[in-house]
Amino acid sequence: MVRVQVTYEGGLRCRAAHEPSQSVITTDAPVDNHGKGEAFSPTDLVGTALSTCMVTIMGIFAQRREIDLTGMTVQVDKHMTSSAPRRIERLDVRFDLPLPSTHEAALALQAAAMGCPVHHALGGNVELPVTFQWNDGVVTRG
Repeated sequence: MVRVQVTYEGGLRCRAAHEPSQSVITTDAPVDNHGKGEAFSPTDLVGTALSTCMVTIMGIFAQRREIDLTGMTVQVDKHMTSSAPRRIERLDVRFDLPLPSTHEAALALQAAAMGCPVHHALGGNVELPVTFQWNDGVVTRG
């Protein structure tokens, strides 16, 4: 179990403290939902959680096999529903990898990403199109 203590600071802003590390993040409501948009919104953190989880699981896989993923980037585009109830409709995830599509572990790296716990938690509730752009120009889908 990991505890996060959240304090509402007013003005649609929250302070979340991660108890084990004492790290703190601030959230703010987005501009399109009555906020100032001065920090990650709670739904932004869902996309952030998805992408960082996928990268971390890939990193664990790569580290065990001495594969260098340094420089890999991920872009997440969050799409909200336009009608009630307000919710995340789709998270488009795009990886840019520093390896060619022909790398012996390419398929296993994709499988590792798709196996992340956050991806499993969101599956079925949110559209999750994932693309992998390899450094040889090949694009594959997860």
